[in-house]
Amino acid sequence: MSRIAYVNGRYVPHADGAVHIEDRGYQFADGVYEVFAVHDGKLVGEQGHLDRLEHSLRELQIEPPMGRGPLMVVVREIVRRNHVRHGLVYLQVTRGVARRDHPFPADTISSLVLTARKAPPIDKSVLTRGVEVVTIPDIRWKRKDIKSISLLPNCLGKQTAKESGAFEAWMIDDDGFITEGTSTNAWIVTKDGELLTRNVGYAILNGITRLTLLEAAEEASVRFSERAFTLEEALNAKEAFITSSTSHVKAVTAIDGTPIGNGEAGELTCKLLDLYVDFVETRGGPQNTDRWN
Repeated sequence: MSRIAYVNGRYVPHADGAVHIEDRGYQFADGVYEVFAVHDGKLVGEQGHLDRLEHSLRELQIEPPMGRGPLMVVVREIVRRNHVRHGLVYLQVTRGVARRDHPFPADTISSLVLTARKAPPIDKSVLTRGVEVVTIPDIRWKRKDIKSISLLPNCLGKQTAKESGAFEAWMIDDDGFITEGTSTNAWIVTKDGELLTRNVGYAILNGITRLTLLEAAEEASVRFSERAFTLEEALNAKEAFITSSTSHVKAVTAIDGTPIGNGEAGELTCKLLDLYVDFVETRGGPQNTDRWN
């Protein structure tokens, strides 16, 4: 059965989905996006994604294409029409169609596109197998808290990782601190067992999986801090891992060719993966999503 997309009010075959050539998303990357994970037929972190979408739209002065209620009707329908039990929903909103000019046009109608695809269910054995990351300079704009569709620096970083035989690239800011991965949040566990991830602000995108894991860790009395950490701290860490809607909680076993800990998924990483899966299945996602920067 062919995939179905939603494009500006119409459900169409995925292969036939199209937007106008002067859509500002195409001309200027003038838009934002969200990626919902679907686990066992349910959307993960629904409220968190909607809160973050509203934050991104507000910061870019883009009118929401519709209210939360109608939007979620469309999201669930795209899941249903594509028969997705485990997978992803991609949602994109742009400022709309207008004659090409840099200033914001008046009275445009926001464009809304959704697609969905199936993916394998969460497999803990795969996630704990471990992946390698490399490090690169963070060359992105200063508002990483906005989930912008302008992802060329991220694409360049991911390509660097691929050409290096790594899974992901961790970006390092001008002060020498790791910000995040090209499509993931970065985490380490220090030698004394403290869980660390970068504090929220303009430097990172506050991931929905990140928020879910922090709540799960707090409930389980796992000691953690939200602060910047250096590459040296990461290389000397006991454990490391990444999180995202697609990677869930995935162990990192080497950074720039240097093994982390004993070069295998760590004890706390495996525990946090269990906590995350249980939290998603019982709560559906983070409960506290009112802080973005």
